[in-house]
Amino acid sequence: MTFFQNQITTEQELRDLLGYPSEVVKNKSITHLDEHCRRFLAQSPIAFLSTADANGECDVSPRGDSPGFVYVMDDWHLVIPERPGNRRMDSMLNILSNPKIGLIFLIPGLEETLRINGKACIIRDANVLDQMKVNDKAPLLGIGVEVEECYIHCAKAFKRSKLWQLNTWPTKEKLPSVARILADHANLEGLTAEDVEKSLKETYEKRLY
Repeated sequence: MTFFQNQITTEQELRDLLGYPSEVVKNKSITHLDEHCRRFLAQSPIAFLSTADANGECDVSPRGDSPGFVYVMDDWHLVIPERPGNRRMDSMLNILSNPKIGLIFLIPGLEETLRINGKACIIRDANVLDQMKVNDKAPLLGIGVEVEECYIHCAKAFKRSKLWQLNTWPTKEKLPSVARILADHANLEGLTAEDVEKSLKETYEKRLY
């Protein structure tokens, strides 16, 4: 990576510039889902999954549902339901070649987040998947996670961004057109933003579960 100049290349350079964490920060990580983590997960409607394949190619993908959508099996194992998506399967394909996974869970209105790191696999155990039915439909697959590390992440990013302050949100008229972006990026002959908008509307209405 030669485009960027004056790069930092060692941990010592980082430490000299930024310093060291406090004792609380150094010791905040635990290795299991305690009662605090479980309560947090029970109120969280969304998570972001970080995965990478065997070559280190990275991906981050959201998963969301009603609060408590993640099934906690015990103190060291949880399952994320794999609802219908776009069939790219980026996260799951990564997991097949590299099981390491990082998760961030959010609760709307709360500026701190819960981070969970561990190893993942793809499961189709009906006894487990039936625990996550919605509209009487169980997911076809789940992402099983063996927990190795859990900790609370501070609120500074949310405070700086004012993410949960509605008065900072752009008006609907100022939001980018996702249909236009998808149509331009796909760059398929004859595909219009209107076509994409219609397709998105249909899949959002009919294929959430």
